[in-house]
Amino acid sequence: MARTKRFDEEEVLDKAMQFFWHKGYNGTSPQEILDELGLSRSSLYDTYGDKRSLFISALTRYRNTVTGNILELLATAENVPETLKSLFIISKNNCFVNEDKRGCFMVNSIMELATHDEEIAEIVKENREALENGFTGAIKRGQDLGQISKENTPRSLARFIMNNLWGLTAHSKSGADKKVFDDIIRLTMSMLK
Repeated sequence: MARTKRFDEEEVLDKAMQFFWHKGYNGTSPQEILDELGLSRSSLYDTYGDKRSLFISALTRYRNTVTGNILELLATAENVPETLKSLFIISKNNCFVNEDKRGCFMVNSIMELATHDEEIAEIVKENREALENGFTGAIKRGQDLGQISKENTPRSLARFIMNNLWGLTAHSKSGADKKVFDDIIRLTMSMLK
């Protein structure tokens, strides 16, 4: 008779996502993962496979939840500049959780693993392309509504915004403070006028 699982797989994936987001892949030992997730070794390996497979599942969970929420917000934005500004502010707040400079899980994964792992690189690439398309659509709508200048194409503005957004999250890991974020957010938003 098979044993039943005594844990919620999505809840465990959320914990794994937060854990890897904070510690990174190389900064975690299998025992730390087990302790953090409250799983036995057999439960972890039977459900998620090895550490790398769990990391990929957590990164995919991030793509489906965090990025998915951003895409939904962009698709439904009525005031596009305000929505873009709020995304920068949310990102700033996420980078400084309890004064822990954790950056962005996707950007951290680029820096740590994507250059050496094709599967992770593909997840990051797909995530970036989805975000770029979401930003492009929102900016086009903002231009059509007269909320954003038409001096630049929607695609080029989307790339500029993403570069600044992802750059800020990487910059937070280097010790940049919230004032740096505020300056860059202000200048980035000025490009939309």
